[in-house]
Amino acid sequence: RRVRAEQPVTIGLIIYPGFTQLDITGPYEVFNRFPNVKTYVIAETTEPVRSDTGLEIIPNVTFEDCPSLTMICIGGCGWPALYDQSTNNQLLGFLKEKAKDTQYITSVCSGSVILASAGLLDNYNATCHWLFKPVLKLFPGVKVVEGYERVVEDRDRLTGGGVTAGIDFGFAIGEKLFGKPAADRVRLLLEYNPMPPFEAGSPVTADPEIRKAFENSDKINEYYQKMKELSLIHI
Repeated sequence: RRVRAEQPVTIGLIIYPGFTQLDITGPYEVFNRFPNVKTYVIAETTEPVRSDTGLEIIPNVTFEDCPSLTMICIGGCGWPALYDQSTNNQLLGFLKEKAKDTQYITSVCSGSVILASAGLLDNYNATCHWLFKPVLKLFPGVKVVEGYERVVEDRDRLTGGGVTAGIDFGFAIGEKLFGKPAADRVRLLLEYNPMPPFEAGSPVTADPEIRKAFENSDKINEYYQKMKELSLIHI
């Protein structure tokens, strides 16, 4: 639903220990170039939260103090943080409560697995980072989209692909809320004109041996089994 120019837009971005910072900072940069936007960085406390690569971000609101939101987004992470957050009852409870009155429930990367763990993607089309699609498919209520879409929209749910897709996701939300002319202005301001120098950023174009090394890693297989046990709760 398009917002009126004078209508404030409140966006909540959730972070937690081990989150992938570009899942959040990419959309954050995009959102805050639109007019009349207030962005909240949400966590369990307001203590600095360390990402999976060591960057620390300071939240400005907690689960308890979070105001009403137009949109909420949770970014992804790797192991073991994904399992930890998919079983974090405080986080899942917060997401479920916010879903009652938030216009858009969204995610980037493996954040959709956390939404699925909260039961918020049941009967919705969704995507995630290519490496975590087998995990997302463990949740029987989720309609995992085949292929490698950057952004999947289904009614009030938007899910982004892996990491860098968070920027595409940010523009998709921006266009929905503010219209294409406004989104185009921000695209130009940020010089959003991707021209990757290598064609290895997709499972389709990457070296098959590199892809297999990721897919067959012991850590992936270990946590896949843990998530398989967790997903049985949703059957």
